[in-house]
Amino acid sequence: MATSPEFRAVLFDLDGTLLDTIEDLADSTNAALGVFGFPVHPIESYKYFVGEGMLNLVKKALPEHARNDPVTLDRAFATMKQCYAGSWAKKTRPYPGVPELLDALCERAIPMAVLSNKPHEFTVQMVEALLPRWRFAVVYGERAPVPRKPHPGGALEIASLLRIEPHHFLYAGDTGTDMLTANAAGMYAVGVLWGFRPAEELTGAGAKKLIKYPTELLGLL
Repeated sequence: MATSPEFRAVLFDLDGTLLDTIEDLADSTNAALGVFGFPVHPIESYKYFVGEGMLNLVKKALPEHARNDPVTLDRAFATMKQCYAGSWAKKTRPYPGVPELLDALCERAIPMAVLSNKPHEFTVQMVEALLPRWRFAVVYGERAPVPRKPHPGGALEIASLLRIEPHHFLYAGDTGTDMLTANAAGMYAVGVLWGFRPAEELTGAGAKKLIKYPTELLGLL
């Protein structure tokens, strides 16, 4: 019988996994929509708008005629980023149990990294401001020329930088995009159920394990 690999590192998604960002994202996007006189959306809708990068978030939030107009899309995207720059820390906080998980990983000297489809500058700022107690070996958001998730390029780059083979990584995320990324990179896909998407999406996208609370991840190490 084949044995399970020894997991030596953890790669985390950010939004919906380490940080509950949905209200600030929704408020900022709704504020941008309001500038243009477009309809706004409830927070629950934003749980399905996020996950594929900020440009796609804005595109999904816009009315169809506006998202198909490049000029309007560019203006709305720029406005949303400006709104978010001033409000991303208003309501965003680590999920309950995340501090305890990160403490335990640090005590075990398990390397940790973050890979997000959020713009790189926001990703770095948020980790530094809201997760300052813990050292992450690498923190990457969306950045050119690396394709965003579910392309495995970012995850594989992190594995290379840490000099740890991909199959020794646990990859924890809350969306199907994350599970597809993990599997494409050859990492062990762990779907977290406290985030933005249901269990069915995670298992359908290839989650090997589902966990309901952050510290359950420790049982896989």
